[in-house]
Amino acid sequence: MKDEIGDIFQKETKYYRGRLPGGRLDWGRMPDTYKRYCESLIIALPPPSFGQVVSLWEVMKKRRSVREFKEEPISLSDLSQILWASQGITQKIQGAHLRTTPSAGALYPIETYLVINAVSELEAGVYHYAVENHAMEQLKQGDFRAFVARAALDQDVVFSANVVFVWTAIFERSRWKYQQRAYRYIYMDAGHIAQNVALSAVALGLSSCQIGALYDDEANVILGVDGVSERTLYMTAVGKEV
Repeated sequence: MKDEIGDIFQKETKYYRGRLPGGRLDWGRMPDTYKRYCESLIIALPPPSFGQVVSLWEVMKKRRSVREFKEEPISLSDLSQILWASQGITQKIQGAHLRTTPSAGALYPIETYLVINAVSELEAGVYHYAVENHAMEQLKQGDFRAFVARAALDQDVVFSANVVFVWTAIFERSRWKYQQRAYRYIYMDAGHIAQNVALSAVALGLSSCQIGALYDDEANVILGVDGVSERTLYMTAVGKEV
C-alpha cells in the first residue's frame, strides 16, 4: 500500500542512533524569539495573581470541552491570567526567558493571537499577545466573530465564545536548529500551550473548547500572517459556560 503524506513525514523525520543530523548551528541566523507589532496600540495587562489556592487535581477533574457560552463578558484580569498561563515568562536567567510551558530547545515558535468578542475593558477585535512585556497589541478593531467562526469550519462554539485564542507557528525558529524534525516539536509546543489555557480557564471558573479543524488560509487572513513563514495551527474558544 502506498504511503500517505503523514506516514512519509513520520518516516522521513525519524532519529536513528548514530545517524543524528550533524553540523554547527549558525548563531548569526538564529531568528528573533519575539514578534513585535511596534506600530500597534499596546494594552497593558494586569499582572498575574498567585494568591488563589486551587487544587490542580480538582481542576484536571473538572476540565471538559464546552461548546455553549454566555454573552456575559469575562474580566480583563481573567484573560491576563490565562495569557500568562499560556506562555508567560516565569524567570529570567542570564538572558534566557523561561516560560510556563516547555518548548523544544527553548525556541518558542508559537505566537498567540486573540479574537476578542466580550472582554471587559477591551474593544472587540484582533490582538497579539506580547509575551515579552505581558501586554496585548491591537491589530484590528471590530466584530470578527463571524469571520473566525467560518475559518473554524463554521463552528458555533467559536462564534459564541468570549475570546478565541488562535495559535500560529513561526517555523524557522525551530527549523533553524532541528531541521525537518522541528515540525514534530512545533505541534507538541502548541499542545502544551492549549492544555495550560484549558486548565487555567477551569481554575478561574471558565470553560474552553480546543479546535484543530480550521481552514488554514482563512484563519491566516484574519490574523494578517503570510501562511508561509508563519501559519495558523490551532484555536481555543474560552468563555463562561451556559
